[in-house]
Amino acid sequence: MEEKMTKTEIARQKRESRMRAEMERVEKMRSFERDAVRAAGGSGPVCGIDEAGRGPLAGPVAAAAVILPEDLVLPWLNDSKKVTEKRREVLYRQITEKAVSWAVVMVPPERIDEINILQATYEAMRSAVSRLSVRPGVLVNDAVTIPDVDILQVPVIKGDARCISVAAASILAKVTRDAYMKEMDLKYPVYGFAGHKGYGTKTHCAAILEHGPCPIHRRSFLGRLLAGSAWDLHDLQEAADHPSSRDMGRIGEDQAVRFLEKKGVRILERNFRARQGEIDIVASQEGVIVFAEVKYRKNLRFGDPAEAVGPEKQKNICEAALYYLHRRGYSTQTPVRFDVLAVTGEGIRWIKDAFPFPADGQL
Repeated sequence: MEEKMTKTEIARQKRESRMRAEMERVEKMRSFERDAVRAAGGSGPVCGIDEAGRGPLAGPVAAAAVILPEDLVLPWLNDSKKVTEKRREVLYRQITEKAVSWAVVMVPPERIDEINILQATYEAMRSAVSRLSVRPGVLVNDAVTIPDVDILQVPVIKGDARCISVAAASILAKVTRDAYMKEMDLKYPVYGFAGHKGYGTKTHCAAILEHGPCPIHRRSFLGRLLAGSAWDLHDLQEAADHPSSRDMGRIGEDQAVRFLEKKGVRILERNFRARQGEIDIVASQEGVIVFAEVKYRKNLRFGDPAEAVGPEKQKNICEAALYYLHRRGYSTQTPVRFDVLAVTGEGIRWIKDAFPFPADGQL
């Protein structure tokens, strides 16, 4: 009996130790968020924003906005990707019951096809903020700055794992979207939406090729998969055979974006325009802001596309990058990288650190 009590006591102490460590972790998230808001000069209700479902081949993109009570403690709250499905469901109930205000908006596939996934994500985020019953004083976003919002924004790289409000938003967005995809699984059972939630798994792609796309598939995401199949929605090769230079650039950039997203790179913006020039893709990877130039050619007959990014072009990109960091509120100490994606008919070559940022800041 004494041995059993000892084991029970040890187990209790371990549970208490885990809970203390968890409470410390959550408190660090809250402190980090509070410090980031203060550093940006923010005040008033803090609203966390995050999205779910940018990368899938099917289904909507969801965005959540949430304002939490300042003293709320939610053990195990974290980036939704780091939390089990069962715990996400529990956290969802806790957040929606205790939040000062919250909203989740989903933008459907047809709208994504119409305006592209990045703009659809921004649209969902703006709509979610507009539906809050309390106006936020500041928005804390996961490494993005939402256009056309007249509220102070604080973009935080990996915000869903570092800021408590963004983590809460990530839970709301994912649970809402996952529930929707489970409903769609009942309506379109051959695709297995309940399992992969619309992402491009092998079984999902095989089902698309066998049965064709259904109404909730994103047509703009299926070009490469369906090219040459019986379900080909549009012949991309024909577009490549007789394109305008603008069409070639758009095709190359679309392919590059899909390529990067499959590699786990988070796309922040496309075609950022500055006086110095345009940056094709702005992205985030492992805490680094990536400025990517895309060069497209049908084949290598006229040389490697990457060779077109010469010294003058590099200088313009660096200057535009500095302007981007300033406009989006990033610190001058933010780690950055300049990549080139060479897109040809044979595939995509990703050149990381294609050229350096001037060490002395002189451009």
